[in-house]
Amino acid sequence: MGRTGMARRAFVVGAAGTAAAMAAAGDAVASPAAGLRRARRGGGRAEPAEMRGLWIATVSGVDWPSKAGLTAAAQKAELIALLDRAVELRLNAVVFQVRPTADALWPSPHEPWSAVLTGVQGKDPGWDPLGTAVREAHARGLELHAWFNPYRVANHTDPSRLVASHPARRHPDWVLPYGGKLYYNPGLPEVRRFVQDAMLDAVRRYAVDAVHWDDYFYPYPVAGERFADDDAYERYGADFADRAAWRRDNTDRLVREMSERIQEVRKGVRFGVSPFGVWRNASTDPLGSDSRAGVETYDDLHADTRKWVKKGWIDYICPQLYWHIGLASADYRKLVAWWSGTVRGTGVALYVGEALYKAGDPAQPAAWQDRAELSRHLTLAKEHAEVGGHVFFSAKSAVRDRIGAMAQVVADHYPSRVRARN
Repeated sequence: MGRTGMARRAFVVGAAGTAAAMAAAGDAVASPAAGLRRARRGGGRAEPAEMRGLWIATVSGVDWPSKAGLTAAAQKAELIALLDRAVELRLNAVVFQVRPTADALWPSPHEPWSAVLTGVQGKDPGWDPLGTAVREAHARGLELHAWFNPYRVANHTDPSRLVASHPARRHPDWVLPYGGKLYYNPGLPEVRRFVQDAMLDAVRRYAVDAVHWDDYFYPYPVAGERFADDDAYERYGADFADRAAWRRDNTDRLVREMSERIQEVRKGVRFGVSPFGVWRNASTDPLGSDSRAGVETYDDLHADTRKWVKKGWIDYICPQLYWHIGLASADYRKLVAWWSGTVRGTGVALYVGEALYKAGDPAQPAAWQDRAELSRHLTLAKEHAEVGGHVFFSAKSAVRDRIGAMAQVVADHYPSRVRARN
């Protein structure tokens, strides 16, 4: 990832490879997973008629706050302005990043206050951003999905730059440097339990509508570097065919355990994941998509996103389909069809992650210079009954709306407001 969440997505969507691919669709699944999911949630809460979401990224101040160190009043005013913008666009949900780098945007007993607020990690900003966001979002008829990153500790590799009380400094054996960043080691059971505890504290304190994870599990591969989890693999990996299988099991455990624990803490809170848009290419696996992506979540991030859907461990999946219609290596049309087939019959909702930030960016291909490209995505998605809505990245782009792409979406597809369930 680059310096911001925006750069993360720019890197991810540019990761197309050259391997040949053949057409394939997700196989149909019988309904037991859906039944298990409903049983686990005691019937659950109704989903909105249509998801219309907006990501608000806080890592490195991508969307909010505009800069660190603003007064509490100024920060709150900026946040409320973003919520008001979501209402203006006839959206019904915001996905608010509240744990960007093993820190917190609420008074957590587990982790320090985030430096994005004051410029100093661990410094009390004088107000409660997550509590305020929940209250103000609900007052506007918006769902509040609390967005957490499980394992990222810092966008640098110097533990001494972390506040002295940081868990990564108290447990240096939990942390590994990789690609210029620090990560908690997903192979350690105590790490897995800790990051769950840290995230669940927010679920316990606030009436969030969902827990939301993005695409980071094991880190994206960096050429010439290796993730040095040898000790953990030696200790815990004996029962697995290889390290990759062990790593996937670690990620599976994180997802399955978190799914169960969310319901223990607060019934009805949904659990969603927004992964990179390609599980596997069909050239790698006949069950994969007709794509030639250079990153495959199953192999590179050790995240078997398809399995989580089939097992019913999550309530919704929101793949980041940040490509235009007709792109040879990752065609939006083909990937929407693949994901629709994947969720069919599972009871897991499908929302599509949309690259609003690309619209009008001169560095992007010609398709993204057409203000109607994004609107065409929603038109195409309507051909698939499984698509339950869209989430747009990100808030800053929604405010700027460089070429009017979001305005076009609203004019073509959102003639009136569809309120969320709260």
